Amino acid sequence: MLVLGIETSCDETGVALYHSERGLLGHALYSQIAVHSEYGGVVPELASRDHVRKLLPLIRQVLDEAGCQREEIDGIAYTSGPGLVGALMVGACVGRSLAYAWGIPAVGVHHMEGHLLAPMLEEKSPAFPFVALLVSGGHTQLVDVAGIGEYTLLGESLDDAAGEAFDKAAKMLDLDYPGGPHIAHLAEQGDPTRFRFPRPMTDRPGLDFSFSGLKTYTLNTVAEHRGDDVLPDDQTMADIACAFQEAVVDTLSIKCRRALEQTGHKTLVIAGGVSANTRLREKLEQSLAKVGGKVFYARHEFCTDNGAMIAYAGCQRLLAGQNEGLSVNPRPRWPLDELGAIGG
Repeated sequence: MLVLGIETSCDETGVALYHSERGLLGHALYSQIAVHSEYGGVVPELASRDHVRKLLPLIRQVLDEAGCQREEIDGIAYTSGPGLVGALMVGACVGRSLAYAWGIPAVGVHHMEGHLLAPMLEEKSPAFPFVALLVSGGHTQLVDVAGIGEYTLLGESLDDAAGEAFDKAAKMLDLDYPGGPHIAHLAEQGDPTRFRFPRPMTDRPGLDFSFSGLKTYTLNTVAEHRGDDVLPDDQTMADIACAFQEAVVDTLSIKCRRALEQTGHKTLVIAGGVSANTRLREKLEQSLAKVGGKVFYARHEFCTDNGAMIAYAGCQRLLAGQNEGLSVNPRPRWPLDELGAIGG
């Protein structure tokens, strides 16, 4: 089965072609970072308009580069949620309309299921069951994964997601949006022994997260070391970035170890934009190696939002016989554990 995948949940327009036997045939991604950076975050209306401009040209581009004709496509998968409702509407309407015009089935894909399954695109992919850490701009969740669609939520952030915390800390340090990569780059120049930030909610049982207190601690540290309307010196900025990143990474690592112990699994999957953080990968690999565990993640280009993960996830559900009706029903909020299992 050849599936066209469409991703438009936030500020990246992604398109891909995935074949159930031949694998990924082609993909393209347009990022809106330049559009939103001057505002310090995503402007929903601008995101929707940019998806309208870019989506159809990207579909044509991927078809041309893969050497495929539209008549060869057997199904279409599009992100149905969660995400920005206007952005979701663009991808859903285009995907559903093309499927109707071409006489093929279409299926709406859960955005976080796409992230969760993205490591399956790699040559070395995890086997079920496993624990998944989903860390992106809007989500921080630990999930027990028994199979596709068989998800049990173990813990989640009670306030800011890890990605949001990175963005807000970056803004405190006058770094560009999105904050994660800039924090990581600055942290490489920092002294990890100068500051020690708190590891929130690691001193109590449970698998939930909270990053709002860490954000406040970072803000206070910046204020303590700045002059009159002047940011701290460059080395202090780097030291703060390093301390912040270590606090987030340690917190995630501690919770992941705890989730594996609770479930008895030996495999951890990390997915979402923050999973591209090199320090997080290093920390988790070191931590799990001590208990005989393994960590799996997607290549960097498939950590952020992309069409390949939607095409793969949609292909699995289309192969199982799932098919959307003609109505378009984007879901800005959509709990992952509400999804049905493949074949169920």
